[in-house]
Amino acid sequence: MNSISNRVDRILELFPARRWYTALTPFERLVSTILSQNTSREATIKGFENLRRRFKIVPKVLAEATVEDIRECIKPSGLYNSKAPRIKELARIILNEYEGNLDSLTRLPPHIARESLLKIPGVGFKTADVFLSTVCGTDTFPVDTHLTRMAKRWNMVKANATYEHIRVAFEAAIPGEKRQNAHLSLIEFGREICRARQPKCATCPIYGECEWERKGDFKAGA
Repeated sequence: MNSISNRVDRILELFPARRWYTALTPFERLVSTILSQNTSREATIKGFENLRRRFKIVPKVLAEATVEDIRECIKPSGLYNSKAPRIKELARIILNEYEGNLDSLTRLPPHIARESLLKIPGVGFKTADVFLSTVCGTDTFPVDTHLTRMAKRWNMVKANATYEHIRVAFEAAIPGEKRQNAHLSLIEFGREICRARQPKCATCPIYGECEWERKGDFKAGA
């Protein structure tokens, strides 16, 4: 795993972590992460800002909002027919089970907080781990489609690896204090260079270390 750590350090240097969510409340963080599912950062931000212009993003307000109104606001984020009811149900559960305040959840041991989050419909492993990392300040390493792709191209995991396999592999390779920045930097690298389609292997800073068997195809054709 040393080579993984070295290439992550290189990527950290070249693709600085980009954060747009620093001022979000814990509940807003959950909402924004649901919006980010299977879409771009730009689309996530647009959907979130639309929602924030229309509603105060607190559990009571969104629990009382109609699914139709939420859906209309978040259309730019995509998959709005599934995301809108998830957001409304999330708000209802946080309102009823946590009295609209997530502070008690943030004070739980990370593994207990994770279990509690995963019980909420619409909150999967990635959403729970983003919350733990960005809100609770743990060294949990969330995994998205970009990180899944890199883990497989770098032979960190098998082709049929689960989310948990990939998370554990990254956590074994990256020291805890670097994980939050590494998570964001690797996403930038995945968006810019190690793309799903037409990856930019010709300009990849870690081309020589990459284990992906198809990288030569894209190097030659660049």
